[in-house]
Amino acid sequence: MGLVGGTARKALPDIVFERIHRAIKSGAYKPDERLPTEHDLAIEFEVSRPVIREALRRLREQGLIYSRRGAGSFVRVLGLREPLGFGQLENVADLLNCYEFRLTLEPGAAAAAAARHNEATLSAIRQALELMRDATNRQSHREDADYQFHLAIARAANNGYFSTAMEALKDHISAGMKFHGISVKREAAGLSRVFGEHEAIANAIAAGDGPAAMALMKSHLEGSRERLFQTSHRD
Repeated sequence: MGLVGGTARKALPDIVFERIHRAIKSGAYKPDERLPTEHDLAIEFEVSRPVIREALRRLREQGLIYSRRGAGSFVRVLGLREPLGFGQLENVADLLNCYEFRLTLEPGAAAAAAARHNEATLSAIRQALELMRDATNRQSHREDADYQFHLAIARAANNGYFSTAMEALKDHISAGMKFHGISVKREAAGLSRVFGEHEAIANAIAAGDGPAAMALMKSHLEGSRERLFQTSHRD
């Protein structure tokens, strides 16, 4: 289960987290079953123990595992994400409601990220930004990189509620990003302007400027909503 090859571009804790997450959800680990030790997991995934610890920390934040002092980590009977769901995105009203919710969620996450980010979480934000830069230079839009950018900010906030909500909303957010990408590509400088909005948010977070990060995220989401729904009404 080594993490070499095509997954190398992705942050190692993310890969370990996702694989253990899938294993728990698929039933490979039973409720209250003890996970392998950090040492054994590090050997299995061919990564360092700090990488394993970060992945386990996120699993604990999401309620998928719990720890017993001196005994290790165990699988919960019900993880935090098990009962949490938003159904299917069915119409334009759902998409509008998603933007409304994101406007209450993401500016706060950006402000928290400015105050609490570390080298690893800031690196994840910048990696997603570089994918978006490359796509913009090719006059293209990558909603996957766009979503990863916003998710990386939620994770940098160091509050599992932000990242859990973003992960649970992935399909809804990605759908909005896809349609928004189509709308901005119709404008000559649309992609460059939107990339600049993302870059400004990342710079404010890196500078530790919470009020600016919050304001820039709010402005970005409001602009995205306006561009998307003005286009929808015209069409």
